[in-house]
Amino acid sequence: MTRQIIRLTGEDRLPFLQGLVTNDVARAPVWAAILTPQGKYLADFLVVPDSDALLIDVDARLAEDLLRRLSMYKLRSKVALDLVDMPVARGTGPAPEGAVVDPRHPALGWRHYGAAGVDGTDWDAIRVAHCIPETLVELIPNDTYILEAGFERLHGVDFRKGCYVGQEVTARMKHKTELRKGLTVLRIEGAAPVGTPITAEGREVGAVFTQSGGQAIAHVRHDRVAPEMQAGEARLFPL
Repeated sequence: MTRQIIRLTGEDRLPFLQGLVTNDVARAPVWAAILTPQGKYLADFLVVPDSDALLIDVDARLAEDLLRRLSMYKLRSKVALDLVDMPVARGTGPAPEGAVVDPRHPALGWRHYGAAGVDGTDWDAIRVAHCIPETLVELIPNDTYILEAGFERLHGVDFRKGCYVGQEVTARMKHKTELRKGLTVLRIEGAAPVGTPITAEGREVGAVFTQSGGQAIAHVRHDRVAPEMQAGEARLFPL
């Protein structure tokens, strides 16, 4: 997974980003997202303090669009946004000096900025075990709602920080009695391409995504989960 760093500098960097993203960047390092005004996901990223700057660590495939969107909101804010060439290392073993703990889940280990390296960790296995969504796999721009994707459980949204783009829709979903749909982990026999519809008794339940070790992350309607379900040639079962 290739990452790109957007470096945010300037005296207004904290209030500027605070008014746009789902998490409290004053507590960085944090995981956060930028949403549409309708509350749908556009991109997720880590925000990491770096001296007099904030580093926005995003999937490289979304970096230019994210930079464009952030730049649209600059107006008179005293900030500068730049794509910088900075390698990102990550691992789950002993962390090098200066590394940052991944704020989503302890199992995701650490990230180190300015140094390249991969330690051979099976990241898909970790994500499936802990139901952690991935950019452009379970997290789909203009489609995903972050609460259905587990952002509250994974410390990616702050409900006390004040307004941000898409905040009203997210807050309304938070205060519902329960979410009707969302990500969950199912047991799987066989395999299915990412995005394959899940059905049970002729009704659509949801779709299957990342699979590892006999389990799969799936987005489902909770009231339609059945004792046995199908996704293409694969069979799925509640854990």
